[in-house]
Amino acid sequence: MKLTINGKVHEFEVEAEMPLLWVLRDELGYTGTKFGCGIAQCGACTVHVDGLPARSCSTAIGDVDGSEITTIEGLGTPDKLAPIQEAWVEHQVAQCGYCQSGQIMSAAALLDSIPSPTDEEIDAVMSGNLCRCGTYPRIRAAIKTAAAKMEG
Repeated sequence: MKLTINGKVHEFEVEAEMPLLWVLRDELGYTGTKFGCGIAQCGACTVHVDGLPARSCSTAIGDVDGSEITTIEGLGTPDKLAPIQEAWVEHQVAQCGYCQSGQIMSAAALLDSIPSPTDEEIDAVMSGNLCRCGTYPRIRAAIKTAAAKMEG
């Protein structure tokens, strides 16, 4: 199997059924992508596969062979955060923080497809990502701030 992850080509000898999440975490050490539910319902494991959000806990590595994968580690760096990451910090979105990498990856994909989303569009796209701390109003505000930063 061969994947480009965060711009770097990796080759693996793993079972085709192995979830992408475990390849990222266990084989490569990309621990920013979290295991939440294991059944693609919570969104904590969201990554981008060829630019689209995907649940890595239920995506078999064999199904994405040859794809480009972006994880939370590939969005920005500590020295140069992506606009969505800057907005997350500005709005102090995270409480426990466990779901936040998946939230951010879904929000980044939303802004790639809809540069100035309405509240309804934000709610529709982000409804698949669960936050036990209930930071949904701050998530929406951060997405709007990031959209404004990206327009300017």
